[in-house]
Amino acid sequence: MKRIVVIHLDNAEYDEIVRFLGQEIEIRHRGCNGDPEKARALIAEHDGKVDAIGLEGLPAQLQLGTVSRSHEIGVTLPAAASKTPVVDGGGIRPGLERWAVILADRAQPGIFAEKRVLMTPGLNHSGLVQALTRHTTSIRYADPIIYFGLPAAPLVGAHSTLEQAAAPTLEQLKDAPFRRLLPQPGEPGHERSAEPFHSADIIAGDIGAIRRYAPDRLAHKTVVVEWAEQADIDDLRRRGVSILVTLMPSLKPDDDLGRWSAATIEAALVALRRNRNQPLSEDTYLDLMADIHWAPAIRYLQPEEAGINRFAFVIHPLNVSFIHKHPLFRWTKYLPDDLVEEVSAYMPPMYISRITGGVSEATGQRIEGHLITLGATPRMMMKHDAAFTYRQLNQAARLAERKGARIMGLGAFTSVVGDAGITVAHEADIAITSGNSLTVAMTLEAAKQAVIQMGATDLTKGKVMIVGATGSIASVCSRLVAQAIKNVVLVSIEPEKLLELKRLIQQETPGAEVTIATRAGDLISDCDLVITATSAFGQRVIDITKCKPGAVICDVARPPDINPAEAALRPDVLVIESGEVIIPGDVDFGYDIGLPPKTSYACLAETACLAMEGRFEDYTLGRNITMERVKEIYKMSQKHGFKLAPLRSFGKYVSEADLAAKRALAEEYRNDPARFAAVRAEAQRKLQDIPIMAKGVKQSGAFDKRWLTVGAAGAAIGAMALAIAGRGRK
Repeated sequence: MKRIVVIHLDNAEYDEIVRFLGQEIEIRHRGCNGDPEKARALIAEHDGKVDAIGLEGLPAQLQLGTVSRSHEIGVTLPAAASKTPVVDGGGIRPGLERWAVILADRAQPGIFAEKRVLMTPGLNHSGLVQALTRHTTSIRYADPIIYFGLPAAPLVGAHSTLEQAAAPTLEQLKDAPFRRLLPQPGEPGHERSAEPFHSADIIAGDIGAIRRYAPDRLAHKTVVVEWAEQADIDDLRRRGVSILVTLMPSLKPDDDLGRWSAATIEAALVALRRNRNQPLSEDTYLDLMADIHWAPAIRYLQPEEAGINRFAFVIHPLNVSFIHKHPLFRWTKYLPDDLVEEVSAYMPPMYISRITGGVSEATGQRIEGHLITLGATPRMMMKHDAAFTYRQLNQAARLAERKGARIMGLGAFTSVVGDAGITVAHEADIAITSGNSLTVAMTLEAAKQAVIQMGATDLTKGKVMIVGATGSIASVCSRLVAQAIKNVVLVSIEPEKLLELKRLIQQETPGAEVTIATRAGDLISDCDLVITATSAFGQRVIDITKCKPGAVICDVARPPDINPAEAALRPDVLVIESGEVIIPGDVDFGYDIGLPPKTSYACLAETACLAMEGRFEDYTLGRNITMERVKEIYKMSQKHGFKLAPLRSFGKYVSEADLAAKRALAEEYRNDPARFAAVRAEAQRKLQDIPIMAKGVKQSGAFDKRWLTVGAAGAAIGAMALAIAGRGRK
């Protein structure tokens, strides 16, 4: 049996036997109470009687950044032994810290991504700093605060000033008492600034320093330390810490706490050298470390926060009035709208709220979401090049990672710009989806239910028009509809794409009757169902007065293509919003998204569903949505308990009384063609008094009036209404 002694800073004294790398080791723990002379005596007492001596908290060298200094007392301690090697953990700590961060990130992807880190302290944790810089650029040092009591002023402890501050810091610490270098738990002599701790997501360093100088409340923080004991865990749990990561390997197969220091691990490795004459070099340690099979301990200290899959969703304001309505920006209504809209486009992404309470009915998997908004309106996104929005989405992705999200949904026009999410997915470190696959599925389900509730008995004998048919959402809608209702009319301003889509449908669905046109015109008069999914601004997308009695219009576009004034001209026609989704669980969006409780837009629901399934992968991207993905996400949503919400029209539920009235009126019109002709003529006359518009934007030469039939509206289904619509927090 190998024997080592570990000399530490407190008074505890006990022995234990561990099994490490296949061999038993007796560890004698002896305290020196921070007294270097007692430490020297303990070293001499065990010299030649054990295989290695570890000095815990008694370093020979001090390192901060790239600067190192010998500690005037610590560097002399190893000389107290003439036979037994004396180590202090410095030989293996940097390597194990780097390795541990890699392993922890593999076990919990994104646990360190884009987090704000406070090193408490950074002293002698160069490996940990190096590893964390691969995951985040926001690292701050608490060293000047805990060692010198400096205030948390700008640049104090900043990573950018580390190299300038390191040398004078080490000069001040090179003869400092060991208990000052490695603070122990307890009350500090005087309070330190709490601000750096509150603003950090991760507090990393030494458990004693953290317990001594951190504030009493550390809710939702992650603590990353070399080692910790049960008393440390209990204290951190009481303070509200969410996650504790201990970096050093366990020396007992059945103990995953990670309670052994780097000095203990190094002493054990020294004792287990195959050749006692091997030098205590990096190569020797690397050879031994390669045989260690372990993972750093990751413990969730708050049961309610364990096992939650997190996602994020990006939204943005529909137009400048949404910015005016937001509580933080009401003052902007006194400025010119063009100026406000232009300047807001350059604002960095803003965090809006946390979505809580989502739970799978099938697996019990809990989810949590985060709403993030950009400042740009659709007009500004269209004005700038795609790279402008890409940059903002990259910032949003980093913010999402900081919140712990592993997948981010692109809402509204963010899923349309450029290549519809492909570039964003390539550049982001988390998964990306537009949400369009579930949007398609729920749109078709809502349309089906609406047609049935309007009295249809045989859907296969109907006729369907898809406006904006060549867009990413509408094109796959067209293909799926043609498989069920084989008489379809496809409308788009892109004739060459219409031809291609028609051929594709006829190949996939032999016998399908496909009519194509660049305008809806009078073709709408024969259609039982109209699905409109354009991004037209300042247009009258369809003439509702030409619809047949009892027709259903499913307005996928957000903002809508049909406005209430137009819909009122034909009270027999049912205009519904596309399929909204009820998320399973007691869901709270933390923000008024303009929908009933637990109800989400389908694009957001797809992101939530993927998180619930644990499918953290790029899902719906680009213009070509596949029918396979639509069917898969629909089945996935049904598995977890996502349900189609009751039908709504212009923000209100469609009641059975509403449906009955529309059915009765439609039946009257069908039975009395002359009366229907008169009603339609009167509606067409009144329509002339309603301004031509779409998306709430009136016809204007300032806008490009082309129909952007790339599926923007479908992707916008929820996010345009979510945005920063001035609804405020609940």
